Amino acid sequence: MKLSRRVSWFLLAFGVWSVFIWVTFVKNLWNDGSGLAFDDAGDPTAYFWVHLLLAITSFVLGTVIGVIGLRGVRAARRADA
Repeated sequence: MKLSRRVSWFLLAFGVWSVFIWVTFVKNLWNDGSGLAFDDAGDPTAYFWVHLLLAITSFVLGTVIGVIGLRGVRAARRADA
C-alpha cells in the first residue's frame, strides 16, 4: 500500500503528538495531589490503574501510527530521488 506524502506527514505528526500528550498525562497522573490516583496510604487506586492502562495503550498505538507515517515519508523521499 502506498501512502500519499500528505497522509504520511499527518500520521507522523499524529504519532509525535500522541506520544507527547500521553507521556505528559502519565507524569501528571503520577504527581497527582488530588487523591484520585493514590489513596491516603500512597497506594495506587483503580483510577490510577485504569488511566495508566489507557495511557500505555494510546502511547503504543501512537508510536505504531508514527512509525507507519515515518516509513511513508521515507518511501516518498526515496521515490523522489
